[in-house]
Amino acid sequence: MTVCSSRSAMTEQSILTLVDLLQTRACEQPDRLAYAFLQDGEMETGRLTYQLLDRQARAIAAHLQSLNAAGARVLLVYSPGLDFIAAFFGCLYAGAIAVPAYPPRRNQSLSRLQAILKSCQATLALTTANLLAGSGDRFAIAPDLASLQWLATDTLDLGLADNWQIPIISPGALAFLQYTSGSTGTPKGVMVSHQNVMHNSTLIHHCFSDTPKSVGVSWLPPYHDMGLIGSILQPLYVGAPMMLMPPLAFLQKPMRWLQAIAKFQATTSGGPNFAFDLCVRKARPEQLDSLDLSSWQVAFTGAEPIRAQTLERFGETFAPCGFRKEAFRPCYGMAETTLMVTGNPPGNAPHFHSVDTVALENHQVRNGEGTQTTSRTLVGCGRAAKDLQIAIVHPERLTRCAAHEVGEIWVAGESVAQGYWGQPEQTQQTFHAYTSDTEEGPFLRTGDLGFMFEDEVFITGRIKDLMIIRGQNHYPQDIELTVENSHPVLRSAAGATFTVEIKNEEKLVVVQEVERRYLRKLNVKEVVASIRQAVALQHGLQVYATVLVKTGSIPKTSSGKIQRYACRSHFINGTLKVVEDWSENPKNRVKFLNLQAEVDSLLQELS
Repeated sequence: MTVCSSRSAMTEQSILTLVDLLQTRACEQPDRLAYAFLQDGEMETGRLTYQLLDRQARAIAAHLQSLNAAGARVLLVYSPGLDFIAAFFGCLYAGAIAVPAYPPRRNQSLSRLQAILKSCQATLALTTANLLAGSGDRFAIAPDLASLQWLATDTLDLGLADNWQIPIISPGALAFLQYTSGSTGTPKGVMVSHQNVMHNSTLIHHCFSDTPKSVGVSWLPPYHDMGLIGSILQPLYVGAPMMLMPPLAFLQKPMRWLQAIAKFQATTSGGPNFAFDLCVRKARPEQLDSLDLSSWQVAFTGAEPIRAQTLERFGETFAPCGFRKEAFRPCYGMAETTLMVTGNPPGNAPHFHSVDTVALENHQVRNGEGTQTTSRTLVGCGRAAKDLQIAIVHPERLTRCAAHEVGEIWVAGESVAQGYWGQPEQTQQTFHAYTSDTEEGPFLRTGDLGFMFEDEVFITGRIKDLMIIRGQNHYPQDIELTVENSHPVLRSAAGATFTVEIKNEEKLVVVQEVERRYLRKLNVKEVVASIRQAVALQHGLQVYATVLVKTGSIPKTSSGKIQRYACRSHFINGTLKVVEDWSENPKNRVKFLNLQAEVDSLLQELS
């Protein structure tokens, strides 16, 4: 049974689910390239047409249907690649709920995978034969993972596709769970429906103006919203081919990304701020001579603070290669809104807005031009996407802010996801907010602070202590727990983690108390090494500075909560009660501390 015989060609208005979308593409454009994979970031190692992807998805779905998986959560444990895409759609074709999760690297903890499993309560897991063979022993010693029914989808007979039965899927049905980092070590699964994805894809399409003639290149991880929706589902939505590479291929040699854009004459590609900055720092003159970026029309950037300096430097560095600053598309979004919330239409260069730093710290917006010592240049993230409503709300009073005030960003519209899986209280608090004076709502509370200027959204920070390092969200509580468990001399619930900006990058700092009985016989090198190794294994992060401090010296509230901002201030001012202080780059560290202390002192005088 072919897709065209099972369902007649559909109109755009009748494509209501991702299953409808792929089936229509497979019927109307069977041999058109959907995805190609560059294993090393350079050489193509596989490709999927719409017809082949549909057939693989039907084969996987038929097997899942034989296991009565409709409505069940199915864990997807794949390395980046085409097998993941086939498995993702296989779940959707079976009416199951896909749960993407990246496979733990060798010698990396299984804790995140186990936390996701505990949350979603999956009984089935899909992966590849190679990954299962390489990690099977590790999975076997973890009872929760061992109890899963594992299936290697790359070994399935494609003939199973003929046994697939078209499921009845409503637009409001859940398509997948997008897991984010949890503030207490427990990840939260954002419930994303087919309707959420289709609505958000429409918004992205209107903003980026992509067409079937567009070409994409992406190294973004497929387990996160920007990689999954922006780089896998969005190309399918517009019918454009996408060239994919593993994130590691980009991180090893950042110029591979730009070289792929040039090679395939890509029109659309992007990533977090750090990716553009990394390319500027790693580009060599001889590489620029042969690089043609003139085809690049949409260079989206988001997922972490967007820096004006990075955009300016990238634009200047790659202008000789044909890159135009007008291609930049600063965006704002999150998993809870499926993906995009704001963006700018084509042809507009990014908008910069200088604000007074002192006023900003008091949640006020004042023009900072002419006051360079106390100004901060913010990058506009665009206007609200079509059919989405944005409100700037006082996070405590829950009333709308005045035009010159900074408040929490609230969002309403069909792109807002359904809530957090299995967490009704958090869902109620986050996804069902109403203004206290006018009772407008329901809104999603984003937890981000910002303001509107000429209808454009500017992000100023975060209410909570969420850290964004290289485009990924990290909660300090998670890392602090890892640190305190990394060595027996470290005190429980007596550490703080935060970031400092070094050369336009957010760097991780760990401040941790030592048990008093170990102070006299402390093997500092061993302790620091244990902390760095644990953080690297558990979170994939490099610790920039580790400060071991005396017992009872970490700033806390009266109720015993860690005061991270106060701890950061002590770190910057050099007023921590230090036992030992280790830094990745002491020279840069000293320069940073001296400069930051001067700035803080000046701000205090001005205020």
